Amino acid sequence: MLIKEVSHNGLGDNIKYGDSLIDDQFSGATFDYLIANPPFGVDWKKQQAEITREHEKSAYKGRFGAGLPRVNDGALLFLQHMISKFEPVDLKNKKHGSRLAIVFSGSPLFTGGAGSGESSIRRWLIENDWLESVVALPEQMFYNTGIGTYIWVVTNRKDKERKGKIQLLDARNFYVSMRRSLGDKRRKIGEKDEGEPDQIGEIIRHYGSFQNSNVSKLFHNHDFGFTRVTIELPLRLSFQMTAENKIRFLDALPHLLDDIQGIDKTLGRKALLNWNEVYKQIQGILKKNNSGWRAAEWKLFMSVFTEKNPLAEKVLKGKTEFVADPDLRNFENIPLDTDIDNYFKNEVLPHIPDAWMDRSKDKIGYEINFNKYFYNYIRPRDLSKIDKELKDVEDEIFELLRNITNG
Repeated sequence: MLIKEVSHNGLGDNIKYGDSLIDDQFSGATFDYLIANPPFGVDWKKQQAEITREHEKSAYKGRFGAGLPRVNDGALLFLQHMISKFEPVDLKNKKHGSRLAIVFSGSPLFTGGAGSGESSIRRWLIENDWLESVVALPEQMFYNTGIGTYIWVVTNRKDKERKGKIQLLDARNFYVSMRRSLGDKRRKIGEKDEGEPDQIGEIIRHYGSFQNSNVSKLFHNHDFGFTRVTIELPLRLSFQMTAENKIRFLDALPHLLDDIQGIDKTLGRKALLNWNEVYKQIQGILKKNNSGWRAAEWKLFMSVFTEKNPLAEKVLKGKTEFVADPDLRNFENIPLDTDIDNYFKNEVLPHIPDAWMDRSKDKIGYEINFNKYFYNYIRPRDLSKIDKELKDVEDEIFELLRNITNG
């Protein structure tokens, strides 16, 4: 982090060398403005032990209380580090808060599902109403990469009209081509002072107007949040005893021979599609034999003699509930402003009537899918025109082949 020297700060105190993530040499200091362009996709495995220790020990009293991103991309660690330098808003004591701008790749906008470190950091940022805007920049703006990049503007002193809202600004088409490339950098944003289109000024005007337009869109904070709801489907098991699986089971647990013989005699060798009835009968046989199976023995029995079958009856859990099939488990991301029960009734049950929600597993997530909000539909070309072009190319090829053959 580079902090511009000001005369009253003294000499040599404004730039310090060290690792910002594990060696905070400005601990306890706050600043009015902060700007950073941390490396994209930086790996923080070497610092992981110390960062994790601070996260677990200090929580929100430290810098990384909101969460830890994946170890192969520490971008959101730098953001949390910068926010820890915010000056609190206290107008009576002439403290007016802070503002930061940080350049990210697209990954921090949406990587990580609900409950992940990345999503938890976004949630913390948005629910505290600190994210003011995200500005999408043109591609090919940096020396060592041509990927799309984004400026996040974060502040704890939003203007009244911006409170509870986030502005997305699409500046991806605001660029001029450079006369001479610098590595992957082939574009820049036009500057009036250099005799170019005043694209910087235009972006600032869109930003400052705080209105919806073709390049600027306003959203409420909750528009980026969702509840990840777990959707369960019932387990359906069929039971069948064959000579082969009987031998396989008894090779592992020969002491259960009498029980298995009793089950074989009572239930026979046909495939049975109602495990609930089968289980009752097996329990009766075991009771008659005065036999009690351990959990590991039941687990092996189930793996050998049962299999999933969509035609089988649902496996009961108690009197009215059903056992969930983990292989059929799915998730729905439901917007925060949507009634979950109505969504489930209207969007899920018509397609899978046996489904139910396990609300104990609900997770809140936040993501910003920039392309979703600035998607421009391009109508496909007319098929008749494409067919004609293909026919023309085909005729041209045949004519060339004919000339070669005749020649």
